[in-house]
Amino acid sequence: MDNTMVIELTDLTKAFGSTTVIKKTSLEVQNGEIFGMLGPSGAGKTTLVKMIAGIEKPTSGELRLFNEKMPSHRLIRQIGYMAQTDGLYHDLTGLENLKFFSAMYGMKGKKQKERMEEVLELVDLTAYKQKVVRNYSGGMKRRLSLAVALLHEPKLILLDEPTVGIDPVLRQSIWNELYKLKEKGMTILVTTHVMDEADKCDRLAMMREGAIIAVGSPDSLKEETESETIEEVFLYHGGGKYEG
Repeated sequence: MDNTMVIELTDLTKAFGSTTVIKKTSLEVQNGEIFGMLGPSGAGKTTLVKMIAGIEKPTSGELRLFNEKMPSHRLIRQIGYMAQTDGLYHDLTGLENLKFFSAMYGMKGKKQKERMEEVLELVDLTAYKQKVVRNYSGGMKRRLSLAVALLHEPKLILLDEPTVGIDPVLRQSIWNELYKLKEKGMTILVTTHVMDEADKCDRLAMMREGAIIAVGSPDSLKEETESETIEEVFLYHGGGKYEG
């Protein structure tokens, strides 16, 4: 991991009408780190990720990726985004979904075929690639969505609750793959409300009611607050009783 900033947020604010959901948020994410966004439902994690992905436009403040101001169509192609809700075509097979999305990224021929097989193996769906997605379980749909996000080998991956509905064994397998992607220099931002997943991140930001209440590595946050668990850190910083 180097000190190059991949994500830089400065006083970022997002309001929907009279409701402000992100409040003057400033944050930096370094190249090659796994950065976690931890907070209960409604904390603003998904809205923040959507702004970074270029899906939502900030009401005020500045957002820069790779030292360039967003929004930028060129930068968006360097992002892999896995939404909290699956944006898959349920009438297509898993393989057909990957063909469609890879074609959107301009992939074709041998490279396209190789990448589809690689990501199918990564998420353990090779045996189900000819199965129609409407017949997938919830966990299988999450895994296919992750495969889609990784298809074009992006420099930055944004994963919004990627392991929801996935069994513990496969969840650990996916985290192992995230570590491998990090070793290749990829930057990963992952939102979660699961405490043990927060402990797997290099650094994390704790969010409550649209604001960041603490940032640091899991160990440093626990040390600074003399806490034994991330949940205790959350309570210390005024997060209230944690309800993921």
